[in-house]
Amino acid sequence: MRHITFENIYVVGNVVFENVQYKHIHYPEMLLRYDSNFIEFKRSPSLSEFKGAGIYLRNYHLKKGQKHVKFYFPPNQKLAEELVAYMNEAGYTIGFLELYAIQPKQFPLVKDNPDIEVHVVMDQNLETFLELQYKHDLELGSEFANQKRELAKRNYQDKNIQQLLAYYKGVPAGSVDVIITKDTAEIDGLVVDDNFQKKGIGSRLQKFVMEKFLDKTIILVADGEDTPREMYRKQNYQYLGFKYHAHKVYKD
Repeated sequence: MRHITFENIYVVGNVVFENVQYKHIHYPEMLLRYDSNFIEFKRSPSLSEFKGAGIYLRNYHLKKGQKHVKFYFPPNQKLAEELVAYMNEAGYTIGFLELYAIQPKQFPLVKDNPDIEVHVVMDQNLETFLELQYKHDLELGSEFANQKRELAKRNYQDKNIQQLLAYYKGVPAGSVDVIITKDTAEIDGLVVDDNFQKKGIGSRLQKFVMEKFLDKTIILVADGEDTPREMYRKQNYQYLGFKYHAHKVYKD
């Protein structure tokens, strides 16, 4: 397997500032998307360094009308107890991501189900894809869902991103973005509608990716505290590491 790290994972956003300590990512087109507006530490910060970065990012976001701050920490490094204690006391939410990869031929056999069809998103089904995503994104508010819809439209125009739409008995039921590079295909934003859970739709979407990109390493990140990570392990994905993150949302 090719050497895969978190550096291979696609990030929506632009580097607006960088020093020896961290990179600042900002995405003015989607200010509500925490994963596009954050600081990523290159090395584990001391408590005073973290506080300083927090003040900088908070002030920057205030000028843009943003109410959150978010930080990513270096891969495969546990957070210092002092830092965790401070973040807990200051009202941060702490979590972690896990990195997975698989060679397509290692993906388990998926039994064909004639009720499930997977299609590449084209002009004729783009609106259906957008509506399904919008319905899911509404859980995070209408403003976020509207911004995400515009992002999905931009992704549709990007030759390095392929969008897939799954149908169950003719009804739109699931979707995923595939981010394509020379060596990898990244599964991103895999969503199955609540009404169609436990029907094998997620597996069929993945199978489609495996068959379409046989010559690439398939990669993804999963929330370290979410149930899909167990599914990925059962599907022969290789666990490649973790990365901690923390965010805080201010009321004003």
